[in-house]
Amino acid sequence: MLFVEDVDLTPNPHALKFILNERLLNIEKRQYSSKESAESDPFAKAIFEIEGIASVFYMDKFITIEKNPQASWGKIQRAFVNMLKNFDKTQIPAEREMVGTSAEDSNALLKQVNEILDRKVRPALAGDGGGLEVLGIEGHRIKIRYQGACGSCPSSISGTLMAIESLLRRDVDPAIEVIPA
Repeated sequence: MLFVEDVDLTPNPHALKFILNERLLNIEKRQYSSKESAESDPFAKAIFEIEGIASVFYMDKFITIEKNPQASWGKIQRAFVNMLKNFDKTQIPAEREMVGTSAEDSNALLKQVNEILDRKVRPALAGDGGGLEVLGIEGHRIKIRYQGACGSCPSSISGTLMAIESLLRRDVDPAIEVIPA
């Protein structure tokens, strides 16, 4: 049975990170910004059934829930804990095989960027209930999308973005520009 071991505040005032007793995913990260986008994932869909949910992000042993500004955490947390107790974990869709993307295989810059992000950035973002996806590279312009608590957090949109760009400029190429999706 799934249950919440701990709840962490995130830098995003509308998001909480729920640390679970069991691993949900080994490799993948799943982000849903609406009930409709979660239609094929019974787990995320069940979370969206709770009134006031704005987005759901989950990976490894945690779930980050973002609420609508007018919603109450008290009502959401109670409903979420009850949903977890009654949810059959086997209904979580199986992970897809992650065999390295052909884009990364053919783009040395993309591979180098992802290696640095995996080592130095993504663990810190996960610690705050979020994640980061590289959507693509055109020349030296890298397009990223924040996930989870980072998706609508004011500090990720400014400070974290500049820190990532500075890190990649220092460790990879001074011409790199990082832009959010």
